Amino acid sequence: MDSKKRLDLNLLVTLETLLAEQNVTKAAERLHLSQPAVSAQLNRLRELFEDPLLIPSHRGMTATAKALDLLEPLRQALDQVRSTVAQHSQFHPMSAQMSVSIASTDYVQACVIQTLCMVLRQHAPGIRIALRHLDPPQLEAQMAAGDVDLALMTPDHAPQSLRYRHLFDERYVLIGRHRHPKLRRKLSVAQFAQLEHVVVSLDGGGFSTAVDDGLNALGYQRRVVLSAASFLIVPDLVSRSDVVALVPERLVLDRQENLTVVECPFPVPGFPVGMLWHERNHAHGGHRWLRDVIIELASDM
Repeated sequence: MDSKKRLDLNLLVTLETLLAEQNVTKAAERLHLSQPAVSAQLNRLRELFEDPLLIPSHRGMTATAKALDLLEPLRQALDQVRSTVAQHSQFHPMSAQMSVSIASTDYVQACVIQTLCMVLRQHAPGIRIALRHLDPPQLEAQMAAGDVDLALMTPDHAPQSLRYRHLFDERYVLIGRHRHPKLRRKLSVAQFAQLEHVVVSLDGGGFSTAVDDGLNALGYQRRVVLSAASFLIVPDLVSRSDVVALVPERLVLDRQENLTVVECPFPVPGFPVGMLWHERNHAHGGHRWLRDVIIELASDM
């Protein structure tokens, strides 16, 4: 392969330093390289430009006419590279322009993304968020292709190749409308089972969940009258009828003026929520800033 096609940025940095110092030893000190390594790079540069570039003189080395012609455009090109690197390492939210694709469930959209969008409008108005449906089996491929930048989800089915950060632990609470005739602050398991329940089946159509397995083990069976595909409609539905529902607590933290929130009379396992991202976005200044914002929002909830 032609040596000109094998040019790397390190050679140009060495040439810039050599032309500034006009001394191999001093250039090696600035570059934190050995003198033989810099001499070898100089030989490669001479082959590349077909010119001695630096020739011995009684004061060290003198740049050739071709080297002097190269110096200014070389500095401009390297300064442009340094500027580009600096822009990505020093992220400025107020002036940033970028789009980020986030995959999550509707519950996480209501609890986290809604607040995130309000924060961004105030502190980073140039950042646009694209919400994507969460598809765990496809997530690794979506992130590798750049179709999804962040995922907020439980870690159960998280691909091991993705980076992960725990955000918070969620628990379930029982909600019903104010002045519900049968809802008490302290329910027995029997009273809980006799209420009319709404359940959420993310796959659609299911009338039984892990809660029912726990109830059956205690010798009870609850009355499930509605299976919903999303948590989002449940609080409004409950506030307008006599049905009750077990929902993630963060979903109703700001809805308690319309709802009565009580503890479930038997243990119901909660779930963790975390953030996943691909290695390709790990060091990006904008993505790093956005992840930090999400972490702070989750800790404040």
